[in-house]
Amino acid sequence: MSFNALILAGSRGGVDPVAAYAGVAHKALIEIDGRSMLARVVDALHAAGAGRILVSTNTELVRLEALALGTELIVSEAGPSASAARGFALAGAPLLLTAADHALLHPEWITTFLGKVPADADVAVLLARRETIERDAPKTRRTYLHFADGDWSGCNLFWLATPAANAALELWQEVEQHRKQPWRIVRRLGIMPLIRYAAGRLTLAAALAEIGNRAGIRARMVESPFGLAAVDVDKPSDLDLVRGLVE
Repeated sequence: MSFNALILAGSRGGVDPVAAYAGVAHKALIEIDGRSMLARVVDALHAAGAGRILVSTNTELVRLEALALGTELIVSEAGPSASAARGFALAGAPLLLTAADHALLHPEWITTFLGKVPADADVAVLLARRETIERDAPKTRRTYLHFADGDWSGCNLFWLATPAANAALELWQEVEQHRKQPWRIVRRLGIMPLIRYAAGRLTLAAALAEIGNRAGIRARMVESPFGLAAVDVDKPSDLDLVRGLVE
């Protein structure tokens, strides 16, 4: 299966603690087993069947690395949601979205994910259960979402299957814009799902479907059988873990 992909490799400004820990200018340039994290993600995407690969960045050294890897460059916007929207406008649907710090990304994770995306999905997201992650990476420390059907963590892989997925990106931008005004987010997403979530009666699939309904799209989830798919490099301890697993 051939597909297009977008890698987010922007910078939020200021000093990135992981880049500083590794002694490089940008996190995407950190080398693991002789390859930069960005190169490792590009390698996995190509091996999984990606044809056109776009890299969104605002850092010159990352641009040079991306060009050397044969990818297309786009300029990052102010935040990841806006950068994703820009990439989607350029590449169109379907589009696989991931990030440059997904250093363990494996082609099989991608092909398994895409093979399990429901046929009716406008947007699909890959997630892993806590027990799967702790089985495969017992030393990792992830942030979990607690639902009626268990604890889940994202795997940094999103499938924007149809043009309607743009509505999901617009909702993401709205949530990002109002992250310091929770009442606006609650009003946008609806109070009842939050009440059900707080009461422990909301499953992850139902939550995604409800959010999708609010945006006017069909949002679906795929469960990852690979716990390592949830491991990205957000902090120095993540880098140590990933290097240990790879090297």
